[in-house]
Amino acid sequence: MKPRKLVCAALLFLLVGAWAGTARADVLSQLPQRAVTAQMAWGPAASAAIHPGVQTFTNGAQCTANFIFTNGVDVFIGQAAHCSGTGGQTDTNGCMTGSLPLGTKVQVGGASQPGTMVYNSWLAMKAAHEKDANTCAGNDLALVKLDRADGPSRVNPSIPFWGGPTGVNTTGTSAGDFIYSYGNSELRLGLTELSPKVGLSLGDANGGWTHNVYTLTPGIPGDSGSAVMDASGRALGILSTIEFTPMPASNQFGDLGRELSYMRAHVSALSSVQLARGTEAFAPLV
Repeated sequence: MKPRKLVCAALLFLLVGAWAGTARADVLSQLPQRAVTAQMAWGPAASAAIHPGVQTFTNGAQCTANFIFTNGVDVFIGQAAHCSGTGGQTDTNGCMTGSLPLGTKVQVGGASQPGTMVYNSWLAMKAAHEKDANTCAGNDLALVKLDRADGPSRVNPSIPFWGGPTGVNTTGTSAGDFIYSYGNSELRLGLTELSPKVGLSLGDANGGWTHNVYTLTPGIPGDSGSAVMDASGRALGILSTIEFTPMPASNQFGDLGRELSYMRAHVSALSSVQLARGTEAFAPLV
C-alpha cells in the first residue's frame, strides 16, 4: 500500500479541486457520545482477525461489516439490514421488503465460527408496524453476534487505514463536510488499496435518516453496510444504496445514531448495546 501521506494527499487534491466552492470549514460540535471502549480485552489492531471492513456473507450475499458493538459481555459486528433481504436489489424500503429471520447464520471474515443475526431493523420495523416513510427508507442496520470463541481477543474495533471511530455522530452533516469510509467488496479482488474512501457530504435526506455523499471511488456492490465517519472520526452511518438520481453514482448512508436509538427503543434485550470506540487514533488526511 502506498504511504498514507501520498494516498491521502492525492484524494484531498482531487476532491478539493472538484468541490472547492462547497467545502465548509465548520468545526463539528463535540457532544457527549453514547459509545463505549468498554473494559474489553480487544486484540491488537495490527493483527486482530475480526474488525470493521471484513467481508460478511449472509445466505451467499456478500457485504462489508461496519462497526463493532458490545454490551460489555457479548461482541457484535454490524452489517446492513438489506444484506439479509429477500427482495430484489432495488427493494430498499425496509417496511415493505422481506428479510431472512433472526437466528440466521452469517459468515464473518476472520471468525472461526459463523455469527448469528440477532437484530435486523427491517424485521423490527415490521414488528412495530412502522408507518413513518423516512424511517422505513433509512433504517438499515443489522447486528451479528459473534461466537464466544471469536471475541474479544480476536476482535479490534478500529476502522482500517483511518482509525477511530471516536464516538457516534448525533448532529448529521452539511453539504461539503468531509466523510471517510472503508469498503471491501469482493469485486475489488483483494485490492485493499481501493478500500479507503474519502468524500464529501451532499447533505442530509429523509428527515435526517440518510446522508448522501460523493466519494472519490463510489461504493459498489459488496461495499453495502460499510462504515462512514465524519470529519471528527465519529461513526456517522452505514452504506445503504447507490443513487442514480438526482446525483448519479452518489452513495446513501443510513444514520447510525438514529438506527441505534430505534433498536434500543424497540428491542429491550439490546438496549445496553453500544458502539465500541477504536483503539487506534483517528487520522484523516495527515
